[in-house]
Amino acid sequence: MTDYNHLGIQYMQEGKYEEAANAFNSAIEENKEDPIPYINFGNLLSAVGELDKAVNFYHKAIGLDEKAATAYFGLGNTLYNLNKFKEAIVAYKKAIENDLKEADIYFMLGMANLQDDNVRHALPNFQHALELNEDDNEARFQYAMCLAHLEQVDEAIPVFQKVVQIEENHADAYYNLGVAYAFKDDLEMALASFEKAIDIQPDHLLAGNGKKMVEEMKNKQH
Repeated sequence: MTDYNHLGIQYMQEGKYEEAANAFNSAIEENKEDPIPYINFGNLLSAVGELDKAVNFYHKAIGLDEKAATAYFGLGNTLYNLNKFKEAIVAYKKAIENDLKEADIYFMLGMANLQDDNVRHALPNFQHALELNEDDNEARFQYAMCLAHLEQVDEAIPVFQKVVQIEENHADAYYNLGVAYAFKDDLEMALASFEKAIDIQPDHLLAGNGKKMVEEMKNKQH
């Protein structure tokens, strides 16, 4: 008996989307009560940008199994891409409730909270994503950004430093380090950080403005 789900995923990985759709369709025909092919079809539709259709497939999967954690995760990602951040947050939380406890889901829950202007809720999610996967430098950067946003600058600085230690061409992290140092009146370190951001990305306007501002502050001191 052909495993259509497996076949469909293989086609997806090869970028053969039409073949993947046919395989998932066959899996649904074979067993209309199985949520898995609906989830896979949702993932496929999401990947090709058919977001509204993808939402319907995830809902169908959840209708068949309300504990289908990966359906909630897929639904959350699709809603996030539709800029429906409040709804995405609900979906991610349902995935976590149903035992999907991977770093990715906490990262995305953090991002959705961030987009929904809720930095305080985003912060622990990025922290948890980092605890589960300390190699995730993007989660580390977002965690540092949340700390800085909440004016926990002393805590943010070493996290930004770790980001640039791992990824030495991270212009935005250098820029934000500059802002943090300027906040603490450490103008030398602020200037060095802004200059490093500009070295990496010469058109980094914010870093350019930051550098100018710090240079003016230094001139006033002399």
